[in-house]
Amino acid sequence: MVHTEDLYYIDKVKNGDHASYAFLVNKYKDMVYSIAMKILRDADDANDIAQDCFIKAYQQIHKFEGKSKFSTWLYTIVYRTSVTKLKENKVETVTMGDEISEISDHLPGQFEQLQARQVKQYVQAAIQKLPQIDALLVTLYYINDLPVKEIEEITGLSKPNIKIKLYRARKVLEKDLKFLLDSEMKVDHES
Repeated sequence: MVHTEDLYYIDKVKNGDHASYAFLVNKYKDMVYSIAMKILRDADDANDIAQDCFIKAYQQIHKFEGKSKFSTWLYTIVYRTSVTKLKENKVETVTMGDEISEISDHLPGQFEQLQARQVKQYVQAAIQKLPQIDALLVTLYYINDLPVKEIEEITGLSKPNIKIKLYRARKVLEKDLKFLLDSEMKVDHES
């Protein structure tokens, strides 16, 4: 299940080539930060947690057996560390994240690019209004295309619980973003 490339670098690190860990950090740093950001909603805390988690993973890499993907193992560390930090903080902060991938890099014209940026901002804002765990699940499932089984491993939530939370989050997002769909349909009818 482990990506061969990841396994190659993991083996190198386990055999004393500590510089090889940089490959894994570079490959997974964006998603590690995204997970921490979705839970903590504070850029400084998310950066701190990301760094802490890479250190924890490095210190524990000898325990990684390859039964799951390295990313799943790493994201589980990030999830648990972030949830612990959130409980310690007991303060909810709201900060916009940049986790949504670009809608399209090839839209012609400045007007279309402006519209795409606005849509992206609306979607980000709608996701950000969700409870932290729901926002994380939406990000993992819809934006990062992780399967429910992998999300189950990362979060420790049951498969039915994940599906219910995704369903409810999807309904909230549909309601919050209905105006976008309505405006798209209006434009299509006018064409």
